Amino acid sequence: MASAAEQLASNLNFSAFAKAEDLKKRIWFTIGALLVYRLGTYIPLPGINPDAFAQAFSSQSKGVLGMFNMFAGGAVERMAIFALGIMPYISASIIMQLMTSVIPSLEALKKEGEQGRKVINQYTRYGTVLLALVQAYGISVGLEGGNGIVSDPGMFFRVSTVITLVGGTMFLMWLGEQITARGIGNGISLIIFSGIVAGLPQAISGTLELGRTGALSTGLILAIIVLAVVVIALIVFFERAQRRLLIQYPKRQVGNRMFQGDTSHLPLKLNTAGVIPPIFASSLLLLPATVAGFSQTTNMPAWASTVLAALGHGQPLYMAFYAAMIVFFAFFYTAIVFNPKDTADQLKKHSGFIPGYRPGERTADYIDYVLTRITVVGAIYLVLVCLLPEFLISATGVPFYLGGTSLLIVVSVTLDTVAQIQGHLIAHQYEGLIKKSKLRGGKKAR
Repeated sequence: MASAAEQLASNLNFSAFAKAEDLKKRIWFTIGALLVYRLGTYIPLPGINPDAFAQAFSSQSKGVLGMFNMFAGGAVERMAIFALGIMPYISASIIMQLMTSVIPSLEALKKEGEQGRKVINQYTRYGTVLLALVQAYGISVGLEGGNGIVSDPGMFFRVSTVITLVGGTMFLMWLGEQITARGIGNGISLIIFSGIVAGLPQAISGTLELGRTGALSTGLILAIIVLAVVVIALIVFFERAQRRLLIQYPKRQVGNRMFQGDTSHLPLKLNTAGVIPPIFASSLLLLPATVAGFSQTTNMPAWASTVLAALGHGQPLYMAFYAAMIVFFAFFYTAIVFNPKDTADQLKKHSGFIPGYRPGERTADYIDYVLTRITVVGAIYLVLVCLLPEFLISATGVPFYLGGTSLLIVVSVTLDTVAQIQGHLIAHQYEGLIKKSKLRGGKKAR
């Protein structure tokens, strides 16, 4: 079966795509949904003075707001109805994944199959609403504290802002689920992807403008392009890399016939944590500077000013903490999403085993051993991909959009989307082969 799938995948061409009507409908639906999302990033909140907010945002654009603005496709910069973006849903999903590992009742729900996943998804939606409510209220209070940003501050503004921002997040969550179900899949990832890609032309034009004015030399711009290509190639290589553990199944007898034992592989991705570690690390590191900038306190202690300066974007201490937190979250999130004991139990349940290791606890220990070793390599890869562009950004002042985190998300989502499209094409070709075989069988019966 695997060889047949590989053969079909190698024979994919534009003629096969042209015949896949269902896939084309899914692609058009996805494009339409993403256009709706992009339109919402330009609809501003009611009661906001755009010029005053743009001035306030420019002073904090290099903090955590700049990163959130990148993920929200520029909606934060314009304080649009989608300013919260999809981040509350992602945070709620991560919290639920963590809780399913520590709360026995949720862990039991996770093992109940499709019905249990539906209940957990519903809890995730509730958590999204709660997080969005807290964040939206904080935004409304922060906007009122700005100089001339809100034309008519008060309870009505706060309520309307909270309803609008929470409604925007819930709509994006629903839109992502629709893209996953009726589009080409990876709905939430594609929403973040489209937001980042939408800002890339402006970032590239800004870099070229710096070159035109002489702020950046031509050689440095060429070096940036070469570095971007190298980073993209590195991401593609490591995101596709995996360690495959050999799984064997014993011989079985059906009636008087003896069937040979099957073999398969357990793939362990080199980077199981994905893009979560750099996102969380940069968010936590940029948060203190952003809060301090909004507080505008003039009587800040000398030690606090020193710490904030040392943790500034591009500073050596910032880089050191950034690397350490990426490594921490790489191991932490891998432990959440992949449980070696559950995997070993599933193998034992289906009579599978790893040669040389007894099913059960010994197998779980071996899987954990291998996973830990490859996670070390994956964490080092994430640190290199995220820190190399950060050094360049801090040294030259190129736009934040060209950072390693944005490239990591764009390349990873692109690889996943291409795999989804190939899967739909393979399924379409299999359906065509089945129909042909049925027609041939019907003709022979006649």
